Amino acid sequence: MDIIQGIIIGIVQGLTEFLPVSSSAHLVFIQKILGVQSSLAFDTFLHLGTLIAVMWFFRYDIYKMLLSWVSNLQDILQGRFREGFYEDPYKRLAWYVILATIPVAMVRVLFEDSVDALFSGALYVPAFFLFVTGTILYLSQRMTSGEINYNTITKKEALFMGLGQACAILPGLSRSGTTIAAGLTIGLNKEFAAKFSFILSIPAILGAFVLQLKDIGSAMDANFLPVFLGFIASIIAGYMAIKWMLDLIQNKSLDIFAYYCWLMGLLVFMGSIAHIF
Repeated sequence: MDIIQGIIIGIVQGLTEFLPVSSSAHLVFIQKILGVQSSLAFDTFLHLGTLIAVMWFFRYDIYKMLLSWVSNLQDILQGRFREGFYEDPYKRLAWYVILATIPVAMVRVLFEDSVDALFSGALYVPAFFLFVTGTILYLSQRMTSGEINYNTITKKEALFMGLGQACAILPGLSRSGTTIAAGLTIGLNKEFAAKFSFILSIPAILGAFVLQLKDIGSAMDANFLPVFLGFIASIIAGYMAIKWMLDLIQNKSLDIFAYYCWLMGLLVFMGSIAHIF
């Protein structure tokens, strides 16, 4: 892998991690097109890059959530289990992010081998799930925006979005697209659905990063520069993708991503049948 290839893959990872088009599918496609095989070490750096991007973008919310969560833990240790829980939205949000992360953690632990087999299988698998992603996005845009936000979200809505994230472990099924669509389905307003989706990605990306951390040393070789520049590219692209998505979901439609997913799914499916990839 050379420098240009590393930067391209980093940009693709950063953009598609937060745009509703499936990062897993696009990483498979771009590596096939470029004729390179990404290493586990490079994947680790890419996950770190997108993690930095989302944490920096939502740094204020994360700071408030951490303070409120620590305060709530202190209350619990002193026997005040519900102290300020319903009055402080950040206390609830912190616990609801943890609750919503449980489904994807369980799926990863229980079905790890099956999921890995799908990623290493034929390209018609992510192509099919890109069609599913496009359909989910298209239908979600036909729903009336709800009123649920920071102050009114309950564990039911949080868990439902967590289930959407768990489904998105499948290659080609967009994590952000599935979780945002899940939120809109149950009445979250558009802006909060996107924000909660992005904040919910933090423990998922962090978990993937920690699991791959043991492989990071293998990047410290002749390929270090492409890996490092790809890492930087993923941070910049990820930050821009979050900013773009929040603007789009508030002011415009996500239909363009539905059409894109359908088109990409069709092209990849035809390419896999014709053995182009």
